[in-house]
Amino acid sequence: MRTALVITTYERPDALAAVLASVDRQSNAPDEVVVADDGSGPATRALVADYARRSKLHVRSVSQPHAGFRLTRLRNLGIAATTAEYLIFVDGDMVLHPDFVADHARIARRGHFTQGVRVLANEALTRELLVDPALDVGIASAGTGGLRRVYLLRSPVLSALGRRAANGFIAIKGCNQAFWRDDLVRVNGFNEAIEGWGPEDKELVTRLDVAGIRRQTLLFGGIAIHLHHPPASRAALPANLAVLADTRRERRARCERGLSSHLR
Repeated sequence: MRTALVITTYERPDALAAVLASVDRQSNAPDEVVVADDGSGPATRALVADYARRSKLHVRSVSQPHAGFRLTRLRNLGIAATTAEYLIFVDGDMVLHPDFVADHARIARRGHFTQGVRVLANEALTRELLVDPALDVGIASAGTGGLRRVYLLRSPVLSALGRRAANGFIAIKGCNQAFWRDDLVRVNGFNEAIEGWGPEDKELVTRLDVAGIRRQTLLFGGIAIHLHHPPASRAALPANLAVLADTRRERRARCERGLSSHLR
């Protein structure tokens, strides 16, 4: 199984540098790294170009002009840029545990997509991780929020046992998800009718469910720490929720504006 790690980013080269450093420490490296950039400036472009030159991994980069929050289109560009069988999506401010890719690859099962978890770092821990992405953040870390500190516990046995049970209490979040590429092609990828923040992840998962692709949750594995940042604008949320409601009401498996427009 060939894996691709798809990293989306916009104008945060310090965080992206920390994420890429964590990619280099993976115990099971992805076969490809795809950096999908939403029209960032020269600092991000230089960072990605330098990483591609020096990395031992197969690195691809895609970009689009920045015209507002167009994460759905950006992720579709990332899908189109690779032919890897299994795609793992993370945001460009998610510092990855060394076994992150290995955990996702281990739990991958046909007929399922995988929902991962995240641990939120506060501002102080974020500053530390930007300086040293290899910082050992233990389960008792005061820099992570509340009960979610338990998400820092890694146990392959517990993650295997809980992959269905955890569906009931772990929310859908696109910052840590994995899919078989042909499943994404089948439902036409992310819905580009959704622009602005949320809920593009839930809309995709709804269509996958209609298509017969079930959810499993990766808990006690696939650990990632989400660096602190101000919240994105929610101005587009009502319109985007209406798209989600239409998808659910009409039981759609495919979206009209999606991945197909980027495939050769």
